[in-house]
Amino acid sequence: MKDTKTTYTLNVIARWIVGLVFLFSSFVKGVDPMGTAYKIEEYFAAWSGSLISFQGLIPMATFIAMALIICEFLVGVLMITGAFRRLGAWLLAAMMAFFTFSTALDAFSTTYGINDCGCFGDAVKLTPLQTFLKNIVLDIPTIWIVLTRNVRRRNRIMRDSIITLAAIVAMLIFGLYNINNEPCIDFRPWKVGNKMMNTDPTLQAESFATYQNKATGETIELSNKELMERYTAESDFDEKWEWVSSRVSDPHEIHADGFSMLDADNNDMAVDIIESPDTLLIVTLHHLAKINDRGIAAMKQAYDLANRHNYYMVVLTAALPEEADAFKDAHDMSDIEWYFADEKAIETMLRSNPGFLLMQDAVVLGKWHYRNIDKMANSL
Repeated sequence: MKDTKTTYTLNVIARWIVGLVFLFSSFVKGVDPMGTAYKIEEYFAAWSGSLISFQGLIPMATFIAMALIICEFLVGVLMITGAFRRLGAWLLAAMMAFFTFSTALDAFSTTYGINDCGCFGDAVKLTPLQTFLKNIVLDIPTIWIVLTRNVRRRNRIMRDSIITLAAIVAMLIFGLYNINNEPCIDFRPWKVGNKMMNTDPTLQAESFATYQNKATGETIELSNKELMERYTAESDFDEKWEWVSSRVSDPHEIHADGFSMLDADNNDMAVDIIESPDTLLIVTLHHLAKINDRGIAAMKQAYDLANRHNYYMVVLTAALPEEADAFKDAHDMSDIEWYFADEKAIETMLRSNPGFLLMQDAVVLGKWHYRNIDKMANSL
């Protein structure tokens, strides 16, 4: 590629565009590496078939997540600073080729069923098609960066080495901190300060029906009241309009997809528990078999704190009831009420296993990793 001012200027612009995207992507994933690890586990499960299986890699998901986040951050830094131009260009090309291929599978295949690639963590949600198109757009400056990788390139080994090492160490420290604590920035529904449901008792559920015009194909959605008014005003309503579907809007639904709290009889007690005016301490256990001694000790300390402050404490787990019963008996926790939920729903609440979430009147008051149980005790 000919070394001209225009060529170099376009190279700089391309590097800044791609670099900023990679820095943002790596930062929002670095805030929550466990969320990225869960997404990688989802990909491994989806990609495993009769001919090839990725199940053996699932235990390495956290390590792979950190490696991916560090690589993304490093590429972003190399693009912005211009350090190691050739290395940065080829590393960028390799990552974009992989991202484009994998998101193409998500966008155009019905086999995998992955609705969000997690490329921007929980900060920005994109559909598979949007993610693929985003990568196609980024492929354009990526190609230019590769073609112009040698334009006005300087040999600054010491400077570039320091930048590279600093980028790797910085993201490694940042990621490890967020693995061993709850994410420092929470992009999930159960964020401290969020009200998880409407507790106004005067609000009632409302039904809606969708109809399609038989002649024009136009669709309308009407509430029960509006539907009765149309029936009264239009004697030929049934002749013109065909029912399509119905839905119920419940103002007291919990603002977290797929969330439930099932008791031993399979009754969902989530609304009754979450809307309680009493102070509620929820202990989350998404992997019962993976709790270490420190986590068990934190649970017992939390139970003592709940009794001391007269809080209502419950445990929410993804384990089977018989597994929960065995755990309760083994660790003398039979006095605590246990409820059951989907593993993903619990992981969305807290990454820690166990984790602690304090609520009152459906408002999240605090969240703590089990490693921070002393901080929790000091804040109550």
